[in-house]
Amino acid sequence: MQSDGREIFINVMRQHNPLIKDELLTIIELGELRNYQFYRMMKGDFSMKNEKRDLQPEQREEILRILKTRFEKNMGRHKGLEWAEVGTKLENNPEKLWSLYEMEKTGGEPDIIVQDKNTGEYIFYDCSAESPKGRRSFCYDLKALESRKEHKPQNNAIDMAADMGIELLTEEEYRELQKFGDFDTKTSSWVKTPDNIRKLGGAIFCDRRYDIVFVYHNGAESYYASRGSVAY
Repeated sequence: MQSDGREIFINVMRQHNPLIKDELLTIIELGELRNYQFYRMMKGDFSMKNEKRDLQPEQREEILRILKTRFEKNMGRHKGLEWAEVGTKLENNPEKLWSLYEMEKTGGEPDIIVQDKNTGEYIFYDCSAESPKGRRSFCYDLKALESRKEHKPQNNAIDMAADMGIELLTEEEYRELQKFGDFDTKTSSWVKTPDNIRKLGGAIFCDRRYDIVFVYHNGAESYYASRGSVAY
């Protein structure tokens, strides 16, 4: 990085975080840190704190229209529910509407699968036929990403979900989703991995083949073009 470019870079970074250490800037300058890893480190300091999770009026209208159409087309997923009440709740909860917009933008096609009996909250799952295209080719989590010496993916499933304000499905939730259709018949999806498995370096993923839901294990650092993640 040339000296004048470095000075501009430092000034921009310090506008976001006045306490950023020179050592980190030096590492970045030397090219020893991938763009994504730097992004995660800086994001933890300032981005998520300052980010306003709200949509522009046209974006709100767009996602509400898409969700309403999908809701009415797939009433078997949410029998007894009425869109009028769902729509009102979403309009009054801009942060959750933002998360749904992000789910839609990455190909998740979210729809209501569950209503929490205790809170009355509507739970949207990714309902795309295959694993969301915008969330594929990622390893499981940041630890797995950092463990790779080369050919690192651009992101990881856990952090991307967190950035979107959502969570990966558990194996049980994934099986619940499969009651409402045939999902992941050509792809597969990371699901939330139990701590005891993750501590040993593994992670689990699921798919549907031969009309059966299968659960597999893999090294958490692995990633494939046909594997993504489903969330709620």
